[in-house]
Amino acid sequence: MRFKKIILSVLVLFFVFSLTVSIGAAEEKFGLILATGGLGDQSFNDLTYQGMERAQEELGITFDYVEPKEIADYETYQRDLAKSGEYGLIVTVGFDQASALEKIATEYPDQKFAIIDMVVDKPNVASYVSKEHQGSFLVGALAGLMEKQSSNPKLNDDQVIGIVGGMDIPLIRKFVAGYEAGAKYVNPEVEVLVDYVGGWSDPTTAKEIAMAMNRRDADIVYHAAGGSGLGVFQAAENEDFLSIGVNSNQNHIKPNYIIASMVKKVDVATFDSVKSVLNDNFEAGVHNLGIKDGGIDYTRENSEVKVEAEIINQVDDLKEKIKAGEIEVPDTIEAVDSFLN
Repeated sequence: MRFKKIILSVLVLFFVFSLTVSIGAAEEKFGLILATGGLGDQSFNDLTYQGMERAQEELGITFDYVEPKEIADYETYQRDLAKSGEYGLIVTVGFDQASALEKIATEYPDQKFAIIDMVVDKPNVASYVSKEHQGSFLVGALAGLMEKQSSNPKLNDDQVIGIVGGMDIPLIRKFVAGYEAGAKYVNPEVEVLVDYVGGWSDPTTAKEIAMAMNRRDADIVYHAAGGSGLGVFQAAENEDFLSIGVNSNQNHIKPNYIIASMVKKVDVATFDSVKSVLNDNFEAGVHNLGIKDGGIDYTRENSEVKVEAEIINQVDDLKEKIKAGEIEVPDTIEAVDSFLN
């Protein structure tokens, strides 16, 4: 009888242990609320989705995602996902989700959130932001050097470049500041044209702006306009000038017309936020990613545009100086003049 009791106890312990392991190994469920514009923008939304897909493949998680059509949808989706109690983490994408998240994170203090590209100061929110001005400095320097030194046949004799922003807001002005600072750091004679679309999913307007810049002699146009920026590439192809992509590697879209892309590795930020929850080391607060920690860079991969090796070497030297802290790139337009003087 005693032997049977021992066997029974062992079996019970084994069952409890197996159940615990099974629960611990179960797939965790995550939520992703994309920015307006949705999937297919070949930029921010696609990158964050790729980060979730990587987490699904490598970490065994499952995730649900939603594609809001307008800003007013954000609060509804955030509340619905938080109220369900199903998600280990809800990742929200884009600065314009911040107002809604301030409210929802307070209503659901036990729900963990992450926001990409904005800061929300709540004890249950991890905010992932980037030093966009650093990457924009690099592609600005690339454009400035090409205006001065390149023999590319698509470039005219004028020293004019442009940048098309999605909206005239502090976040996008960081791109403008870095781009102008980089271009003028290497080429003080260059003129930088700036204009804004007024939204993230309006490639028609972005195309018109880029074509207008080209009529004013700009032959390299950078965009920081989300899905709207696809119009810049179309304008470059139509009018035979050059362009620069943003956020993800967009060079493949028009490889003969896109010199390079400034990359914000928000896919990595998304993956890391998920991993932190699974590893039980989620940290609220600000996670600021730049060149030094690999969160910002530029790439020429997939571009067919000819750029002299001497120019690339100069840009890469600047990158190393930023990484080492020898160059402090301005993050506001107002600070550019003092940086250059």
